[in-house]
Amino acid sequence: MTADPRKPRHVAIIMDGNGRWAQLRARPRLFGHHAGAKRVKEIVRACPDLGVKYLTVFAFSTENWKRTQTEVAGLMKLFKRYIRREAQSLHEENVRVRFIGDRVRLEPALVDLMDGLELMTAENSGTNLTIALNYGGRDEVTRAARRLAHDVKLGNLDPREICDETFPRYLDTYVLPDPDLVIRTSGEARISNFLLWQSAYAEYEFIDTLWPDFSADVFADVLARYGLRDRRFGAVPV
Repeated sequence: MTADPRKPRHVAIIMDGNGRWAQLRARPRLFGHHAGAKRVKEIVRACPDLGVKYLTVFAFSTENWKRTQTEVAGLMKLFKRYIRREAQSLHEENVRVRFIGDRVRLEPALVDLMDGLELMTAENSGTNLTIALNYGGRDEVTRAARRLAHDVKLGNLDPREICDETFPRYLDTYVLPDPDLVIRTSGEARISNFLLWQSAYAEYEFIDTLWPDFSADVFADVLARYGLRDRRFGAVPV
């Protein structure tokens, strides 16, 4: 069956606005992060009906370590709690889970949970959920360049073979298609170092909705607007 070009196969989301959502309710920022984690579950479940096969969410950036120690520690605790609570239901719903980003700085207990969830869902054939955790686009490209250079040094890759088709093999997302649509919630209009290489020809949607308020209905509306766009990939209409 041919994919419908009016529907994005791969949607990536910069989940922004948790802190502001909590502050509007006179609650601590971590209250907003917990609400945002619940919203992820709803959006993942909505993907099959909306025709989205791949969903990538930006959970924690390489720059987020600059936040207060309390918030960072709370987020790391939340990630572990989310995996423990949702692993079985994600598996039963046939969701394939992957994590991208540099795991070196993450605590071993969290990495073990990430590895376990990836292994548990490795054979699932439904929605592909990719969670960007300690991820940064520049960091990813830098790490990819190191791996590529290592292969050149070992003689496994001829420098003349390096091109925009070979380089992506060294990225964290090498098994994923490039995103068709990147959504950022909360009204901010910037890409924040997210999927820099992969989003070269993605469509972007910046919406005012704060992430904890980003419902399946809002998601459907954004996808409907995407269907009205004319994607040219650098070409001009004939």
